[in-house]
Amino acid sequence: MTLLSVGGLKKYYGAELIFKDISFQVAKGDKIGLVGINGAGKSTLLKIVAGLEAADSGIIAPARGTRVAYLAQEVRFAADRTLWQEMEAAFGHLADLQAEITALEPTIAATDAPGWADAMERYGDLMAHFEHGGGYEIEPRIKRTLHGLGFHEAQHTQRLSQFSGGQKTRAALAATLLSDPDLLLLDEPTNHLDMQALEWLEIFLRGWDGTLIVISHDRYFLDRVTKRTMEIAFSVLEDYPAGYNKYLELKAERLERRLKEFNAQQEFIAKTEEFIQRYKAGQRAREAKGREKRLDRLKRDSLVARPQEQAKLRLFLDTQLRSGELVLALEGLVIGYPGDRRHESEPRVLLRADGMEIHRGERVALLGPNGCGKTTLLRTLINELRPLQGTPRLGHKVMIGYYAQGHDMLNMDATVLEELTRASPSLGEPAARNLLGRFLFSGDDVFKRIGDLSGGERSRVALAQLTLLPGNLLVLDEPTNHLDIGAREALEGVLKEYPGSILFVSHDRYFIDALADKIWNVEQGRMRQFIGNYSEFAARGDDRPMSNDQPSATPTKQTAALDQSDSALLVGRSSDPQDKQRKKRLAALEAEVAMLEQELGKLRSALDKASAGQDIKKLTALGTQYAELERLLAEKYAQWERLAAA
Repeated sequence: MTLLSVGGLKKYYGAELIFKDISFQVAKGDKIGLVGINGAGKSTLLKIVAGLEAADSGIIAPARGTRVAYLAQEVRFAADRTLWQEMEAAFGHLADLQAEITALEPTIAATDAPGWADAMERYGDLMAHFEHGGGYEIEPRIKRTLHGLGFHEAQHTQRLSQFSGGQKTRAALAATLLSDPDLLLLDEPTNHLDMQALEWLEIFLRGWDGTLIVISHDRYFLDRVTKRTMEIAFSVLEDYPAGYNKYLELKAERLERRLKEFNAQQEFIAKTEEFIQRYKAGQRAREAKGREKRLDRLKRDSLVARPQEQAKLRLFLDTQLRSGELVLALEGLVIGYPGDRRHESEPRVLLRADGMEIHRGERVALLGPNGCGKTTLLRTLINELRPLQGTPRLGHKVMIGYYAQGHDMLNMDATVLEELTRASPSLGEPAARNLLGRFLFSGDDVFKRIGDLSGGERSRVALAQLTLLPGNLLVLDEPTNHLDIGAREALEGVLKEYPGSILFVSHDRYFIDALADKIWNVEQGRMRQFIGNYSEFAARGDDRPMSNDQPSATPTKQTAALDQSDSALLVGRSSDPQDKQRKKRLAALEAEVAMLEQELGKLRSALDKASAGQDIKKLTALGTQYAELERLLAEKYAQWERLAAA
C-alpha cells in the first residue's frame, strides 16, 4: 500500500535553487534514510512533507487518513507543561476517541432509541481503534519510552522549561514516538542521545510497524534501522533500495556506470566530429551531413552529463613533536564539582579514574552516559577545571591540542579569516585563504562572522584551527557533531594517519569503530578500560553502556571477583613499577577472560542449533572445542586469582 506520493517538487530560497524534480513514493512499512551534505535540502523536504513549508511546484499526496508526526532538529514546546503532561498530550488522538466513546454511551444505553444500531456499530469501531492504539496502556508506554530515552522518574513532574536543550530534544523525541503516527519524520533524532538511548531508539524503530523517513549523519544508526536510502545531491534526488553501507556500494557502481556511459559518448562524439570535418566537403559529404544532424539531435536530446561528485574536506594533521612512550597517566584521579562552604554542600563526584594510561600512538575513546563527567574530564586535562583529588600526569614533551564540543574556543564576533589567523598569527592571508579552501570556505565565505555560521560550518573552522596547533595529544570532545557524513569520513581518514595520540569523546559508533584501539568506559562513577573498538566492546554483554539508574546484570562468581579487584584499584595503589606491571597483567587477563567467555557463548548457541538439527558430527566437533575453551578459561581464572592475591 502506498502511503505517500511525491511528484515534481521544486523549491527555491530567494534566487537559490534548493532542489528540483523530486519524485518518490513511500510504501507502508518503509524505513528510509534521507542523506546528503549539509545544505542539500533534506530538512526542507521533510518540512514540506510534514506540511510546514510549501514547495514552489509539485504535489504531496498522502493516503487518506494518514497521520504524520514530525520532529525538527530545534524543538519548542508550546506551553510550560511538565514532562509527563507533554507525554500525555501526545495521545491527543486517543483522547478524541475517548471523548466520542463517552458521548455515545447514553445513546447505546437506551436500546429503544432511534439510531441505536448505528450508534452501537460506531461505538464498537471506536473501542477497537482505542484499544488498538494503546488506549489502555498509556501510562506504561510513557514510562517505558521515557526510561528508554534516559529520563529518571523524578524528572516526570519537572517542568520542561527547566530542562537543558538536550533534554528538551529527547522529550520531543519521546512525545513524537508516543503519538504513534502512520508516517514518522525524524530530523537528526540521534543528537543529544547517549549510547544506551541510541540503542533503545534503534530497537524501538526496528520493531515498530509504522513508516519512517529519517535524516541522520549517524551511519551506524542508519545501517541498523533503514532498508532504503534517498540521497539529495546537486538539487536532485537519487533512490537506492538498501541501507547505508549497501547504498554506498550501489552509489559507487552507479557512478562508475554513468562515467563509462559519459566517456563512451564523448568518444563517439569526438569520432563523429572528426568524420564530419574530414568528409563534409568530399565525396561522402551527404553521409557527413547526415551524421552532423544526428549529432546535433544527440547533443540536444540525449547528451549524457558528466557525473558530479561533492567537494570534500581536504584535511591534514601532523605533528613533528615526538612524545615519550607514556603520554598520559590517570592515577587516583577524582573529578567533579567542589562543594560550597557557605551552604555546607558536599563536593559532587562525577567519576574516579585510577591506573589509566595512554601510550604513544594510541587512540582512546571515552564513553559513558550523558552527565557522567566525560567533558569535565577533558576540561580537567587542559587545566580549565581542577580535580577534586589527584592530578593527571602528562608524559615527556606532551602538548595537548583541544577541540571543544560547543565550539567554546571560537570567538563568535570574529570573521572566519580572523579566527584562523588568531590561532596562528604568523599565517598570512593568502595561506589562510588556501587552508580555508580545503575546509570548503571559498570567496567571501571567509568574511562571514563566526556567530552567523551553521553548526557544521563552525565545526569546520574549529577543525581548521586544530590543524595549526602544535600538539601531539589530540583531546577531542564530540568532533563529529554537526558534520555531514562526507566530512566525518574525511576526519576519520586524517585521524587514522595522525602520528600522535588521541583521546576523544564521541557518540558516533561508526567513527569510534574506525578509530579507537582502546575504550575508557564510565559506568556508575567508575572508569574501566577495554582493549578494542566499539563493536568488540559492545559484544561484551557485561560491559555495555548503562545509565546510572540501570541495575547491572547479576554477576557471576568470577565477575564478582573481578569487580572486587577493580574496587581495590580505585581505592588506590602504590606507584611501584612492579605494581604497575601487575595491574597491566591483570587488565590483560581480564580482557582474555572476556574474550573466552564470549567465544563460549557463541559455541553454546552453535551447540543448541546442532542439537536441534541432530547433527551428531557437528555436535562432537563443537563439544571438543567447548571442552578445550572451558579448560583454557579455568587456567586464566586461576592465573588471575594468583596475581590478584599477590
